[in-house]
Amino acid sequence: MPETRKGLIIVHTGPGKGKTTAALGTALRAVGQGLKVLMVQFIKGSWHYGELEAARLLGEERFKILPMGRGFVKVGAEKPDPEDVRLVEEAWRFASEKLASGEYDLVILDEINYAIHYRMLDPEVVVQALKGKPEMVHVILTGRSAHPAIVECADLVTEMREVKHPYQHGVPAQRGIEY
Repeated sequence: MPETRKGLIIVHTGPGKGKTTAALGTALRAVGQGLKVLMVQFIKGSWHYGELEAARLLGEERFKILPMGRGFVKVGAEKPDPEDVRLVEEAWRFASEKLASGEYDLVILDEINYAIHYRMLDPEVVVQALKGKPEMVHVILTGRSAHPAIVECADLVTEMREVKHPYQHGVPAQRGIEY
């Protein structure tokens, strides 16, 4: 049987922990195989996450991470702050240009599912960009509540679900594990 190769659209979603971590694991594997990786973080902002330092150590020419949000988006009764919407739109313009350029072998759209779910970004615009991407570019989309149109477009969808979490026993987020 001949080997089929194509750029995959991968979604990591669900209420459990590990969506970004799974994307980072794939990024690490890709860099190890000589691929060039870009991660655009739609919500994360100025906090210092361990993955930022790791990418710097690997070399930004191979693995670049760009936090483009403010780190927290208010939802619920309130609509997202217009500044957060502006930052998501700016992150999407940048990410969609890089996706279309073919400059990167793997593009990770970290927490984009939240931006779509909070109605800060139109899912159909994202789907059209995914359908129009260069054939061999892989894309990973992370975040809870993946939109059905994104799920339909994807080649692989993994849903993380929490079975047990250390928070339930009073263990706070730890450096090197959660951030």
